Amino acid sequence: MRIDPVATGTRPELAELEAAIARQRGRVSPLYQVLLNSPPMAHGWEQLLTAVRRHNSLPAATRELIILRVAVLNGARYEYEAHLPIAMDAGASQQAVDAIGDPAGIGPGLDQAAHVLMELTDAMTQDVEVPEALFARVRKLHDAQQVVDAMVTIGAYNMVSRFLVAMHIGH
Repeated sequence: MRIDPVATGTRPELAELEAAIARQRGRVSPLYQVLLNSPPMAHGWEQLLTAVRRHNSLPAATRELIILRVAVLNGARYEYEAHLPIAMDAGASQQAVDAIGDPAGIGPGLDQAAHVLMELTDAMTQDVEVPEALFARVRKLHDAQQVVDAMVTIGAYNMVSRFLVAMHIGH
């Protein structure tokens, strides 16, 4: 890691924040230990990612496939390994996981609704801009809240993966 993690329980002024993170995540992971070097960032990060993970209108398996696809595209091994069991527990099939595992393209094994969201993930992650034709296909299969939730999930997990990779967390 490029910045030393804050060991849990070593800074009394962080006890409340550490407890909140542990309540939502089950533990204070190495990612959050690094983030705790900036308590306001750790707090905001936790708020955003909790909303993405716990208040998302997409099916949990689809949300997790998006997160895995972002991790694949960005080479974020730590993120991929953290979310793979969550995806499987949420009902993602091995075939679906395999379909998104190649950064060069999306393979077979996804239904139409999930496939178009993986295309959206690729566009937002690799090009930032979403072509109108792709957006129209996404919108045809998903309501407004699902579209917003998908795009926020993609953006948020690009933030996560890029932070992880840049900080060498999980290398």
